[in-house]
Amino acid sequence: MPIEFAISALVTLLVVVDPVGLAPGFLAVTDGLAVPQRRRVALRASAIAVVVLIGTALIGDWLLRELGITLPAFRIAGGLLLFAIAFEMLFGLRQPRETATAERAAEEHVRHIAAFPLAIPMLAGPGAITATLLLSGQAAGRPIWLAILFGMIVLVALASLASFLVAARLGRLLGITGNVVLSRLLGIILAALAVQYVIDGVRATLAG
Repeated sequence: MPIEFAISALVTLLVVVDPVGLAPGFLAVTDGLAVPQRRRVALRASAIAVVVLIGTALIGDWLLRELGITLPAFRIAGGLLLFAIAFEMLFGLRQPRETATAERAAEEHVRHIAAFPLAIPMLAGPGAITATLLLSGQAAGRPIWLAILFGMIVLVALASLASFLVAARLGRLLGITGNVVLSRLLGIILAALAVQYVIDGVRATLAG
């Protein structure tokens, strides 16, 4: 039944994406950004994730086969790139841009971190892509079910957006010192998450 498929899709995507669990990562990668910039990052990342996951539901399986890319390889690459960001956070290399001449660079930075690592691989990561591929397989040949899947993807993205906005308020309450301390702690967490991505990818490759 469509209602059962809708519930299954929503629960699966919520568990895999884990919007609440992404809030610390959002605070970490947006460290040093002003509140309006954090808001734009949250909106942009959520929108990109919706496009990626809906695109995955439509052509993801075919595209990965054509490119010869496996999901374990995607997971390993994402883990390595996330580790590079965690390294910068731990050693204070992600300095805020404060001068007027650097404002344009800051806007570029906003666009970049919204796409990576927030949208990919944190929101639309290997787990979410795999889940979307499986759900789109269930909906194959049934346009109503596919439309339901698109709706569930949008709902999960909105939940992630709400989580990001709450995290931004928390960062504002912590102040400069609190954000510095939190950035270092979250850098460790992000590094551990990155290593786990790589381990999962290697394990899946060996198992295959």
